[in-house]
Parts: sequence; C-alpha cells; structure tokens
Amino acid sequence: MQQTFEAWITPIMIGGLILFMGFIIWDLAKKSNAGKFGTLMLFIVLGAGMLGYIIKVVITWVLENGGSV
Repeated sequence: MQQTFEAWITPIMIGGLILFMGFIIWDLAKKSNAGKFGTLMLFIVLGAGMLGYIIKVVITWVLENGGSV
C-alpha cells in the first residue's frame, strides 16, 4: 500500500513543484519588468535545471524499459 502511494504521489508532487517554480519565474519577470527578452532569458536560464531533471526522468524510464520507446 505504501509503495503504491509513493509511486503515485512522487511524480504528482514533483510535477506540482515544477509548475510552482515556473510560476515563481514568471512572477519574478513580471515584478522586475524584464520585458519579453528578459522573461525568455529567465525561463531559459532558471528553467534549465527543471529541464535537466525532466530529461533525467525520461532517460531513466527509457533505460529501465529496455530502450524501447
């Protein structure tokens, strides 16, 4: 029961955290009057860590499933 709960709640909570971090970046850009280019750069630079985590999850899933997508 606990393993099933953990298997479901972990991706949901991490996904929520990623969405919240996206909101934080957007709010930071809005409050600092970053403009379009500045907002884009904030999302690229600060979002790179989140993108790295998502890529890691995808690569791990592919390797665990025998490399078949």
